[in-house]
Amino acid sequence: MVRTKTIFIWVGIFLLDVAVYAAFSFMMMSYDDFYEESKGEYLSWSSMSSFDRAVVIGLYIWHAVNIFLLYYIVKKFARRLKQQTTPRLQ
Repeated sequence: MVRTKTIFIWVGIFLLDVAVYAAFSFMMMSYDDFYEESKGEYLSWSSMSSFDRAVVIGLYIWHAVNIFLLYYIVKKFARRLKQQTTPRLQ
């Protein structure tokens, strides 16, 4: 029972993560639609509106959150693996 609940939680977290990336990608589509070469190079700050800059900063923050959580999960998994393989002294 607990294992099934844990699986549902992880699947929910994964789907939330994908949904956030999808939302950011939809928001960045406005930049692609209204990009003008006369305003500057593609993806440069000078060619972006304030909304586009906020979306890019939010995307960078979301990348950082994902990297931190991935580090945490790997660290937790390694600790659990180490506990299972280390012989217990009696």
